[in-house]
Amino acid sequence: MVKPRGICPTGGYWKAARCCIIDIHKMPYFTRIILFLFCLMVLAESRKPRRKRWTGHLEISKPSHSYKKNLDVTRIRTGKPQPLLRVDDHDFTMRPAFGGPAIPVGVDVQVESLDSISEVDMDFTMTLYLRHYWKDERLAFSSTSNKSMTFDGRLVKKIWVPDVFFVHSKRSFIHDTTTDNIMLRLFPDGHVLYSMRITVTAMCNMDFSHFPLDSQTCSLELESYAYTDEDLMLYWKNGDESLKTDEKISLSQFLIQKFHTTSRLAFYSSTGWYNRLYINFTLHRHIFFFLLQTYFPATLMVMLSWVSFWIDHKAVPARVSLGITTVLTMSTIITGVNASMPRVSYIKAVDIYLWVSFVFVFLSVLEYAAVNYLTTVQEWKERKLREKFPCMCGMPHSRTMMLDGSNSESEANSLARYPRSHILTEEERQDKIVVHLALSSESSSSRKKGLLKGQMGLHLFQNTHAIDKYSRLIFPASYIFFNLIYWSVFS
Repeated sequence: MVKPRGICPTGGYWKAARCCIIDIHKMPYFTRIILFLFCLMVLAESRKPRRKRWTGHLEISKPSHSYKKNLDVTRIRTGKPQPLLRVDDHDFTMRPAFGGPAIPVGVDVQVESLDSISEVDMDFTMTLYLRHYWKDERLAFSSTSNKSMTFDGRLVKKIWVPDVFFVHSKRSFIHDTTTDNIMLRLFPDGHVLYSMRITVTAMCNMDFSHFPLDSQTCSLELESYAYTDEDLMLYWKNGDESLKTDEKISLSQFLIQKFHTTSRLAFYSSTGWYNRLYINFTLHRHIFFFLLQTYFPATLMVMLSWVSFWIDHKAVPARVSLGITTVLTMSTIITGVNASMPRVSYIKAVDIYLWVSFVFVFLSVLEYAAVNYLTTVQEWKERKLREKFPCMCGMPHSRTMMLDGSNSESEANSLARYPRSHILTEEERQDKIVVHLALSSESSSSRKKGLLKGQMGLHLFQNTHAIDKYSRLIFPASYIFFNLIYWSVFS
């Protein structure tokens, strides 16, 4: 039986294949078989379970009956919201208890690190945790468990916070990795804890008169910028216990001796009195680095300059080159030390040591100049003497004496037993020439003493090696004496 055209069946294979009414009797037999197989395939595909189409959203399984859902207090419910903190109901541009007594703000600090000390810039860099404590009844809230609430820096912009700044600071910033390092904790009764992590570079007045044997005291000062002591009372929350430091804090050139806190009032003529808090710390410089880099090289250069006293005065290149080398080396040491120091208008302890050492080195060069000059003069006199007196023989036990016009005739005639060629005329005695006069053993004692003194003085100038001999003792003894005084005064 064939359905009439235009009528679609509602069940069986017709429904599955969703085909239209076709006049089957007019189709060939082979076409009927193909159509029948096609309808069977469509029917088979329609009975397979369909896959759900991907929409990009994860399906959330339904919770079990044993799971208890927590109440989300941050959820915004329909209708009029009931905020826990009524921030919008108050004017937080005014301080708490405006018009009343000064609001007390407690402060405590935990020093995380003391990063650097700069002598050239005369400042220091410190990283610390700065915490403020005060009470603002406008931030009170009801709580059954009496627990505090903690917020980040976003709420700080909506409420009143103390305007504390660092006096004499050059640079400062709040750390912002990975977010702003600011914490705000509110308690149900309105007490507030405000904490932040700050790195500050502040000025430190240093005295380098004893450098590098010095100790420096630096201070970090905190103060309210706008509120005087009539509006805001800044104080250390727990006295000396308000300042805490990390035990691992250390510096390469300084030994941190102690931290302590103080407070006092600061006056400005145009605005009034302000509460100011101080973080004081004392630094003692390590001397070992400067011993190796400054004092030992300077001392060795001075000792090296003394080597020239043992070199023959005729070795001019050796002694000159040694003296010039030590002078230039001392100049380099002085320049290097001053390059790492501020240009102060007073003398430092290291300047005294270096310049005295430089003077010792310079004097050793002058000593050789004197020796070389006297040697040249002595050689010139001996050459003149040999030209006038080619023979000086036959005069045993000779002594040196200067004959000028003041000598008596008897003294000149005492040379009668010598040949006439050896006796000086009146004109020759007026020229102050040096002769070898044989003195008898019967001369008076006073005359012997005078001649002995003249002999020693002339021997000092004739024998130039004597200056080097005395310098070998005088220079080291003087430098050791200077070191004893220097280290006893500045240590």
